[in-house]
Amino acid sequence: MTHLQFIFCHGLSGWGEYDRRYKRIPYWGMRTGDIMAHLRNLGYDCHAASVDPKGSAWDRACELYAQLAGTRVDYGRAHSLKYNHDRYGRSFAAEPLIPEWNDDTRIVLIGHSFGGVTVRLLAGFLAEGDEEEQKATYPADTSPLFLGGMGNRIVAVVTLAAPSNGTVSYDMYLDPGFHPEEVKVPLKYEMLSKLMRGSTKVKKEEKDARDYADYDMEIDHAMAINSRIHLLPHVYYFSVACSSTIRQPDGTYLPDVSKTEGMFVRTSTLMGQYKGKTPGGVEIGEDWRPNDGLVNVISARAPFNDPRKTFDKDRIEPGMWNILPDYDGDHGSLQGGFALKHDPRPFYEELMAIISALF
Repeated sequence: MTHLQFIFCHGLSGWGEYDRRYKRIPYWGMRTGDIMAHLRNLGYDCHAASVDPKGSAWDRACELYAQLAGTRVDYGRAHSLKYNHDRYGRSFAAEPLIPEWNDDTRIVLIGHSFGGVTVRLLAGFLAEGDEEEQKATYPADTSPLFLGGMGNRIVAVVTLAAPSNGTVSYDMYLDPGFHPEEVKVPLKYEMLSKLMRGSTKVKKEEKDARDYADYDMEIDHAMAINSRIHLLPHVYYFSVACSSTIRQPDGTYLPDVSKTEGMFVRTSTLMGQYKGKTPGGVEIGEDWRPNDGLVNVISARAPFNDPRKTFDKDRIEPGMWNILPDYDGDHGSLQGGFALKHDPRPFYEELMAIISALF
């Protein structure tokens, strides 16, 4: 049986095992206890990465690679010059996520929320490298990540409540035809929403404003990322969207407050009413309204430009998205919940078993 190593990557404002807070409050299992420890006890080799909480998908993918390979973070010469930041970051040589990184390594990449975009981009780099970085750097000075040729090390990619096509929770504020202030939300949810916005607000530093997560999650920019990521024919792809809204008679959607964290209620309400157009001209129709409080269900199921099929346990195919049933919960439910307690351990146990049975 192939030894699989399951690599978990957190979302926006998240944290992993390299961060001190993980021991006190695990990102993976906030209200239920550390899911990594639970899965290890069941015999699965699981690791929780720690990448830039608010960085771009590119920067996060480079950081995740360095943790896997046990090397220093190299953001690439071309990228760092273009976006005005240091080329190199932290070294993980003394504390890699996995003990050995070589052609015998077989990994499953699992990303929650923006972590889903991160692991998809990393898989693309590992397989195909990056032509622009190769042209900008001498071969001996190019990160192995940008040379590619490591696609055989990936056996599966899983996205959980991921904004694979972006999220209206950013774009609706860019649409001059939409007026959030006209949507009535109870005061307590307005206050809780402000607390959440404060924790996820990105403080722009000296680097280019396009090199942050919030930029990548706008729909036009998310689709631009999708255009450069190709599915690998030998890799199994799985996705699951979370859903916590209820359709109303007028075609709008409202959050089910028994399943939706108070801090998500305002955003979920706005998303459930929005129709419009992105700055790049993408039409956002009523099919975008179901959501989990932060991410649209339609966006989380699979990138629009990729082949996909409904999950069938008897016919799981590589090279396409196998879309699992929507998870009954809000955006934080697969973390174990914040104020509302969820127990996602059965979900992860089943997911591990499905993937392990393939090899």
